[in-house]
Amino acid sequence: MKEILKMQNITKVYPNGIVANKRVNFSVNEGEIHALVGENGAGKTTLMKILFGLEQPEEGAIYLNGKKVSINSPFIAIKNGIGMVHQHFMLVPSLTVAENIVLGIEPRKRGFIDFKKAVEITEELAQKYNLKVDAKAVVRDLPVGMKQKVEILKALLRGAKILILDEPTAVLTPQETEELFEELLRLKEKGHTIIFISHKLREVKQISDRVTIMRHGKNVGVFKTSEVTEQDISKLMVGRDVVLKIEKTQHKPGEVVLEVKNLTWINEWGKPTLKNVSFSVRSGEILGVAGVEGNGQRELVEIITGLRKFDKGDLLLDGKIINNLSIKERRELGISYIPEDRMVYGVAAEASIAENLIADRFEKREFNHGILTNIRKIASFSKYLIEEFKIQCSSFNQKVKMLSGGNIQKVVVAREFSSGPKLLIADQPTRGIDVGATELIHKKIIELRDRGTAVLLISADLNEIMELSDTLIVMFGGEIVAYFDDLSKVTEEELGTYMLGLKKQSYEEIRRVLYA
Repeated sequence: MKEILKMQNITKVYPNGIVANKRVNFSVNEGEIHALVGENGAGKTTLMKILFGLEQPEEGAIYLNGKKVSINSPFIAIKNGIGMVHQHFMLVPSLTVAENIVLGIEPRKRGFIDFKKAVEITEELAQKYNLKVDAKAVVRDLPVGMKQKVEILKALLRGAKILILDEPTAVLTPQETEELFEELLRLKEKGHTIIFISHKLREVKQISDRVTIMRHGKNVGVFKTSEVTEQDISKLMVGRDVVLKIEKTQHKPGEVVLEVKNLTWINEWGKPTLKNVSFSVRSGEILGVAGVEGNGQRELVEIITGLRKFDKGDLLLDGKIINNLSIKERRELGISYIPEDRMVYGVAAEASIAENLIADRFEKREFNHGILTNIRKIASFSKYLIEEFKIQCSSFNQKVKMLSGGNIQKVVVAREFSSGPKLLIADQPTRGIDVGATELIHKKIIELRDRGTAVLLISADLNEIMELSDTLIVMFGGEIVAYFDDLSKVTEEELGTYMLGLKKQSYEEIRRVLYA
């Protein structure tokens, strides 16, 4: 195979002194799917940002087809045939598929955007690459898998021969993942080269030809994917053996901790986003909530935690209605929350690790003597949690924004778990983090469950939700469409059919299992 891209001796040092890449060599061949894996903070994202022109290296060179190139902006990257589909889609929700695809290179007629021509371009492109989309559909109304196709088509229209995909299956169902993989294989057959960034090692094994593994800013090996196991890859990523299978004992549920009754929420366009949702979570139980993003999970979590008001229904904690309680009052009653977006809701990025770890308890007497804080106690407490949750940092005074994504997540988890919660709401607790951090968080969630905490787990990772949950509900269109109390009797593929709205249990089936 012909080498199409080579990055040689790439070094990137950020102004705070953090060395993200240390003389990294990385190359891909024309017409291959090449996986790039590593822990959070290993340097893979920085390396790809350099390739796409979002960052500039201190040292090193990039060669395309043997010719040295300077890529100092995404515009130059695109001009050189490099496209990137980010984990968080860069689409304008209020525009149509066609308008998003031609954005910035719009066809014009008499000085105005030629929408008919944009639709024509989109349909021709979709047909050429067998990526079926509705050119006239508004993006905000599309399922996640369709939005991803739009992003890929955007890159292909701009001439991308090398396509960087950052965690492309993070929020897809098994059916959508299989469809994406078929599309990637077709692109490969047409001569496109794909760099596939993922933490899902099973998928890395399934789709890639070769894999480059990074650790601590360095390339620690390039392998034919067929010649290494998932365990081999995870060990090279983390530097030790990792338990990939979640180990837990049979759960022993107690009394109901959280009860949700007929919860209804109507959005700003007058559309019901939650429709009479009812369920309960018991002490010593992990109740999973599965569903494609955008089917009411976010609204459900925000209502339970107090971030959002609702139109109808009741929330009960230990049998007491908490509908009108503030966020602080709910936390004081024993609700802890790992938010989906750790940077917006989980941490104060400019504050130190210690300040973030005591953010919910700085008023308590053990940390506070009137107008003075107990610096010694805060330091001792922070050091304990840093060690207990294996947070990699220079000190407890380090600013949280200087940490890798996995370590920022550990700060959130350490604070929430150490509060001694009655109810833990874990919303995408391991999204975008590596196998080492994931292993630790899974272990800690099970420890909490075994101590009698009720856990509500929301996750788009079906492997995670099926292995971690004791019982499971599936949401589609703002409703509960299935409930399972024995996960050994359901497969990921079957679960996917409920998540896509292809199947739905009857009201009697759900009620029979839910209230058995």
